[in-house]
Amino acid sequence: MSETSSVCEHCGACCASFRVSFYWGEADDAPGGWVPAEVTERLTPHLRCMKGTNSATPRCDQLVGEIPGARCRIYPQRPGTCHDMQPYTVDGQVNPQCSRARAHYGLPPVPEQ
Repeated sequence: MSETSSVCEHCGACCASFRVSFYWGEADDAPGGWVPAEVTERLTPHLRCMKGTNSATPRCDQLVGEIPGARCRIYPQRPGTCHDMQPYTVDGQVNPQCSRARAHYGLPPVPEQ
């Protein structure tokens, strides 16, 4: 397991800080979809979001436990938005969204690479 995977799989700050919206075709009620449709809600004809994240105080319904240390019930089936949310940007810098989410829960940013 990579250090990035370990940090993400046992944190949960981003899952309780942002709306997790994604293309509807990622849900398993669409051909080739993988995200369980029953854990999502419709936003528009083309977008869904994870239940619990479309509010002023978002927290994904699939997040289990307290932050830090929370885990995702559907981690292998999470939407692309979750796959794309990484602690580091493609150029190796600390992701500012990750840092904001972690700071909201009193956690330090992930260490610089």
